[in-house]
Amino acid sequence: MHLKNKKVIVLGCGLVGMPIALDLAANNEYEVSVADIDKSKLQSISNNNIKTIIADLSSEQIVVDLLKDFDFAVNATPGFMGFKTLEYCIKSKTDTIDIAFYPENPEDLNQLAIDKNVRVICDIGVAPGMSNLLSGYAASKLDTIDTLKIFVGGLPKVRTLPWEYKAVFSPTDVIEEYTRTARMVENGEIVEKPALTEIEHLEFENVGTLEAFNSDGLRSLLWTIKAKNMYEKTLRYPGYASKIKLLSDNGFFNTEKIQTKEGLISPLEMTSSILFDQWKLKENEVDITVMRITATGDKDGKKMRHSFELHDEYDPISKVHSMARTTGYTASVALRMIDNKLYTKSGVCFPEYLGKNQQIVDFMLSGLKDRNINYHYKIENL
Repeated sequence: MHLKNKKVIVLGCGLVGMPIALDLAANNEYEVSVADIDKSKLQSISNNNIKTIIADLSSEQIVVDLLKDFDFAVNATPGFMGFKTLEYCIKSKTDTIDIAFYPENPEDLNQLAIDKNVRVICDIGVAPGMSNLLSGYAASKLDTIDTLKIFVGGLPKVRTLPWEYKAVFSPTDVIEEYTRTARMVENGEIVEKPALTEIEHLEFENVGTLEAFNSDGLRSLLWTIKAKNMYEKTLRYPGYASKIKLLSDNGFFNTEKIQTKEGLISPLEMTSSILFDQWKLKENEVDITVMRITATGDKDGKKMRHSFELHDEYDPISKVHSMARTTGYTASVALRMIDNKLYTKSGVCFPEYLGKNQQIVDFMLSGLKDRNINYHYKIENL
């Protein structure tokens, strides 16, 4: 008897949602649908294995009705609506992989997910995501953690002045990273510092020197991992932070509207619209994703360091950008991990909790390796 394929719906057909859908639909592994309110985005999927649905995902009734026929959902909606959409997924009693990057705390939905017997893996992209999972793994291998450092960035391979930067995200989302206060841990206490500060220079194979500056990327790690010192920094080509700081210090990111001859506009809206074309990755333009995680601490009275390194590039065959690959395929492999019953606990789960389970870590790294995304792991005695 031929078992029917399980049904998956991807909510959001953006730059990351689409590769997730294509990956899950490959080899007829799942019966895949994609929902989005933007008809033009759905038309760009020319895969006959994928069903497209035009739907307003900001409506609770629509999402709950839509999901009743599906085994799994992937929440790949924009950040401003991501938390609410996740709530609707849980209310529909559908196990959900969540990569929507929103400011709210997904743990607030934990009790609802337990009550509905739903499994949610949240923040499961590249960073947050694999950065959390691998940090959790390193933490599980140490008795105490002295320092946990995460460095991560998406960059164009070809450096073009003035910005030497391109993004798969909208400029508004990127700028938010530069204006939000960065939270980190120093001497066991959570402290706040301005973004773009405390620049350090690091060397990366195949790239050369990159600068790293404070950004608010730790999210759940702030309270789930007990480290004496912990921070995440964003990676860019050297000189980038000073250019962004010049804009920031001179009001270009202000959200308060000002009067112009054409009417009211906020400096942030103007800046974003100017940068939109300058920062947009063009089709076939090669981008790279670079990440380094180092966890230093004690194990059985000895000083040890666990480190992970990622270097990934745009795939010219699938034409999927690196940031979309490293984010999207983490989500699609995580969905298979739940489907394989490697994680069965209901509630909202942060990726660092998965990192405590060797079988899950092996499954995730192996699934990503199959998609040519390779994390290089090193253990050192200090």
